[in-house]
Amino acid sequence: MDREKRGLLDLIISILPGIKITEKIILMKTFECEDDLFVQTRKDIEKILKREIKTFWDISEMAEKAGHIDTTCRIRSIKLVSWSSFEYPPLLREIYDPPALIYYRGCLPNPEKPLLGMVGTRKPSRESAEQAYKIAGNIGRSGISVVSGLAYGIDAMSHRGNLISGVPGYAVLGSGIDGIYPSANKPLANKILNSGGAIISEYPPGMPASKWTFPARNRIIAALSRSVLVVEAPFKSGALITATFALEQGKDLWVASCGTREREGLDRRGTIKLAYDGAEIVFCASDILNKWNLKESFSNAADIYSSRPSCKEELISSIADFLDIDI
Repeated sequence: MDREKRGLLDLIISILPGIKITEKIILMKTFECEDDLFVQTRKDIEKILKREIKTFWDISEMAEKAGHIDTTCRIRSIKLVSWSSFEYPPLLREIYDPPALIYYRGCLPNPEKPLLGMVGTRKPSRESAEQAYKIAGNIGRSGISVVSGLAYGIDAMSHRGNLISGVPGYAVLGSGIDGIYPSANKPLANKILNSGGAIISEYPPGMPASKWTFPARNRIIAALSRSVLVVEAPFKSGALITATFALEQGKDLWVASCGTREREGLDRRGTIKLAYDGAEIVFCASDILNKWNLKESFSNAADIYSSRPSCKEELISSIADFLDIDI
């Protein structure tokens, strides 16, 4: 965000109540500095947005609130980038309802490098957790980073597998990034930051996670990804929301092979239906690289989980951790 030119303008606009995300971007396009916004009446804003505004605001209060958020971000080393900034992720800008402003720690993804979105159930089977870990690790072996939601289960296993390969990791939260949710994944969030990646959110510091913030963040995961892999998902799953966003955004949607195998006692109806509806099945990382025409970059890379004992130990430890097993 260009602080010198726009000041707190974009931050103020991003927190205005009663305004849709798409309308906030219209306002960002319309005004160039805070003073331009301060002199607007309700009728002026209604004319710009071409609709009646039922909830209006005291601009001085909004400016004061934005100032508090800005101070908090500076104290807690949280960075901001708005839709109007050239630093805003280009793929995120392309969707219908991009966040007016995002908060992040670390370094945003290189727009020249593709990301693989990996999502799935918080309570995966052991085989699906292992498959997520291996695919994420081997895809990282070719220099490709994973973006996911830092949740329990498939998200966490995907992050962990990818990080061991040495690439930057990326996580999108459904809460303010000063409050990692779930809190048990704080160490994992630190590993993502130490990898040179980023923790990203459209919500300001102090914003708690809620039922509606998670579906909203899923559109960001899909947007940042070149393709999305759903590893394992039950009939009702947030991962299926991400899948829907991926299709709406014109992204490749795949399902992992483990998630398509019926097994007694496991609810895999979500991924099974995706496969039935036409989503391609992925068995290993090389399948993805082939689809991306990157076969050659992977051909000389041995499966790191069969060739490196330390990776085997990390995999066993990660699976035991999410299953809450002492080893």
